[in-house]
Amino acid sequence: MPDWQDAPWPPGPDVAALGRLYLRPCDLLAGASARAAIAAGAAFPLAGGPMAFRCCELVVRGEGGRPTRRWRAPLAEIEAWAHECGGQVADRIAGLAANVTATRPAFAGFPLDPPHLFGVLNVTPDSFSDGGEHADPDAAIAWGRLLGEGGAAIVDVGGESTRPGAHAVAVEEECRRVLPVVRDLAARGAVVSLDSRHADVMARALDAGACVLNDVTALTHEAASLPLASRHHAKVVLMHMQGTPQTMQNAPIYDDVVLDVFDYLEGRVAACEDAGMPRGDLCVDPGIGFGKTLAHNLALLETLSLFHGLGTAILVGVSRKSFLAGGRSDMLPRARLAASIAAGLAALNQGVQFLRVHDVPVTRQAIDVWLSLRSGR
Repeated sequence: MPDWQDAPWPPGPDVAALGRLYLRPCDLLAGASARAAIAAGAAFPLAGGPMAFRCCELVVRGEGGRPTRRWRAPLAEIEAWAHECGGQVADRIAGLAANVTATRPAFAGFPLDPPHLFGVLNVTPDSFSDGGEHADPDAAIAWGRLLGEGGAAIVDVGGESTRPGAHAVAVEEECRRVLPVVRDLAARGAVVSLDSRHADVMARALDAGACVLNDVTALTHEAASLPLASRHHAKVVLMHMQGTPQTMQNAPIYDDVVLDVFDYLEGRVAACEDAGMPRGDLCVDPGIGFGKTLAHNLALLETLSLFHGLGTAILVGVSRKSFLAGGRSDMLPRARLAASIAAGLAALNQGVQFLRVHDVPVTRQAIDVWLSLRSGR
């Protein structure tokens, strides 16, 4: 958990001077408990979905050496306090409260309840867990079809590895790898996402039938990417990454990883809206494993509900990542399946709507059981 200091409710009158404000829904409920609490007025719907929250953490980010503090109270009490404060405090809390409760529109045609899977399709020779397995277009297309049949709502096609230490790939080579796969799968009716940070590849993939852009740089790697996405009315996944694939794991440092990532993604959502993109066309990804230590990753996973304050869908990708090995260097990526599913279900328990996974059928089975337990049926 982040190093936030607990403080007694209510905050003092000087809280607005202490720093930036955040809201994290907590005391989460699901199933019959959520429905009953909402009906009784004791809880609010989380992101307009079937889950609910009974209270929030009001987090005030420390500035100038001040500690970051948090207060826990029902949302109605926090809203009443903010109204009394007035000004920027009232506006900030009103916006965050609206975001954490508002119903999200469908993303890429998929209603956000139940949660969905992005199936990973790497057409690369050097991806960290399956490099070279689907480098041939026919093999990649066949695997993409299996991902869809196994339960992936969206097939995420990538032609440039972004694992730690990976080298950049020329645009023409990336296009050679991904375009035949995107074109074939889209023609067969699959919903295809392109995992790329290059505007030229994005443009050609959108023309080939992709409808989602999944960019590890949140449309910042090239200046043309953001206007391109807006012009094509693409759905976009905005991910946080510190540094580049070559440097991101070289002792990453944050003031506060959870709040730093939130601030970055909030800025990227605002930039997309300024470019004419509706918030409903956006999905955020905190970038587990991209420029983060084990402690950073765990802090983010523990506080994912904070990101509902951005008012978008949330995607989390933990599948097969090295932090799941618990420091063991001898655990190959494929051996991390159980840990991947456990971390993914933990994300769903905080209202995350999309998981990006390699092992689609078994993850789909786990989610189906999770859904049955949540609904009580």
